[in-house]
Amino acid sequence: MDRFRMIFQYFQSNSESVMNGICGLLALASVKMYTCFDFSCPCLPRYNMAYGLGIMFVPPVALFLCSLILNRQSLVMLEEWRRPQGCRKKDLAVIRYLCSSIMQRAMVAPLVWIIVSLLDGKCLICAFSSSVDPEKFVGFANASPVQVQQLLAKVPCKDDELMRNNTSRKAVSRYLRCWSQALGWSISLILIVAAFLARWLRPCFNQATLLQARHWSNYIDIEQKIFEETCCEHSRLFAHKCILHFFESMRQEIKLHSFSLPREGEGAEGEDNLLQGITDQDQVNKLLKMWYYEKPPLDVSQATQR
Repeated sequence: MDRFRMIFQYFQSNSESVMNGICGLLALASVKMYTCFDFSCPCLPRYNMAYGLGIMFVPPVALFLCSLILNRQSLVMLEEWRRPQGCRKKDLAVIRYLCSSIMQRAMVAPLVWIIVSLLDGKCLICAFSSSVDPEKFVGFANASPVQVQQLLAKVPCKDDELMRNNTSRKAVSRYLRCWSQALGWSISLILIVAAFLARWLRPCFNQATLLQARHWSNYIDIEQKIFEETCCEHSRLFAHKCILHFFESMRQEIKLHSFSLPREGEGAEGEDNLLQGITDQDQVNKLLKMWYYEKPPLDVSQATQR
């Protein structure tokens, strides 16, 4: 049990590293899901584009939302953005830093899915086979416009009877796959160059502001964790006192059943100190309300002087 507790505490104290690992796992999962997915283009003029673009962009949206759900800092950022002003001012630079780091991690898995689908080419072939100019290919010269649209829509279906012996099907498929792979590699190159520039141009900006935003974003995350832990500890002690008070009030009934009660005052002094004088539900609710609406200022000088 102690090992699990140590692992849990490690995850809590290294949430940034954990989120990087989760984003990497989601990226690998997106590649695995795409390779295991059974792509079946409908080969109908009205449905090809919807199906192809849907497979290309709907799963990335789901992966993006999953990344936001798994990232604890997204909830911390929203709470910090929506909380009342209170005694502590809100720093927009910290909120922007949190939003930037959250979005960067959340976009990894969706971009991997889109790039893999473009490099594979099936989605783009299915979506845009009906939009190809038939004059560029000799196999559609003797067909009517309606037949041309039907034949182009069946390009992704190589087992179809109409396209099995058609010499232009492979040409159209190769043409669209070429464009798809070129687009995929272009997006990859743009992202790599953007990451390179962001990495190397970062020291050119004000590092003091960046350090401040990173420090206080970490502080907000850690403060929330410690507050939740303190609330849990206080809840446990408060429940313990309430239960002892209940059994104390039932002393006569308990004596009739030959149960033994703890001695009066045993361990009460230490628990009272931890309860900090908060002894009823109204006090707890008032303090929780004050914490939300009047966040205390970030100044410990008075507490240090005391």
